[in-house]
Amino acid sequence: MHFDTTTMPRTAVPDWQAQALCAQTGADFFFPEPGSSVREAKRICGMCEMRPACLEYALDNDERFGVWGGLSEKERLELRRAAR
Repeated sequence: MHFDTTTMPRTAVPDWQAQALCAQTGADFFFPEPGSSVREAKRICGMCEMRPACLEYALDNDERFGVWGGLSEKERLELRRAAR
């Protein structure tokens, strides 16, 4: 997922984030307005080698908003429920 590295201390940014494709695009794709499509974010995630690390981070940190590791909020919630 995309982090605003201008406001975060450098040590707070996960190692994988700098290599992720989302770091090179706008956050609007990954945090769309309610009811908007996440298709473009998922397309970008699908090409990203950092996708597994991103998804792991989102699940470990209970990220509840946006597209992380190619999954929407709802998809991550379903994944958590299935893992129980």
